[in-house]
Amino acid sequence: MSNDMYSVEQVAELLGLHVRTVRGYIRAGRLRATRIGKQYRIARADLDAFTGRPAPPPGAAAEVSSIVALDGVDRAGADRLATLVLAGVNTHHDPDRPLRVRTVHDEERHRMTIVILGDLAATAELLRLLDAVLDGDNGLLGGATHDG
Repeated sequence: MSNDMYSVEQVAELLGLHVRTVRGYIRAGRLRATRIGKQYRIARADLDAFTGRPAPPPGAAAEVSSIVALDGVDRAGADRLATLVLAGVNTHHDPDRPLRVRTVHDEERHRMTIVILGDLAATAELLRLLDAVLDGDNGLLGGATHDG
């Protein structure tokens, strides 16, 4: 969580409001602020709560998107792989940085596509799991091939 503190004037400018309006929100209890001497200071988290904007997750806000295309995957293999991928996603336990995955199987082309969106480390972990499964596949996925 950010430790940024804003003055009433800064909040008024950020929100496009008059300074008196911001002070009125503070006095009415609608905008939480801390009084330091004769001035108010508004924490970033309180401003975010007031505006309805979710607080950014702690640490780096980097997100990665990956698309894995697998050729030669039959329906049963796609189902098994989708189950494995979803199980891998469920082992990622950081609720502030969820890992989102979509799987699509094109039956006519025997092609499976996996789209992964999320945290860098969790995505890398899921891709390593996929690579290990595909390298040791032994035909379980209907002869899938991938580019690594």
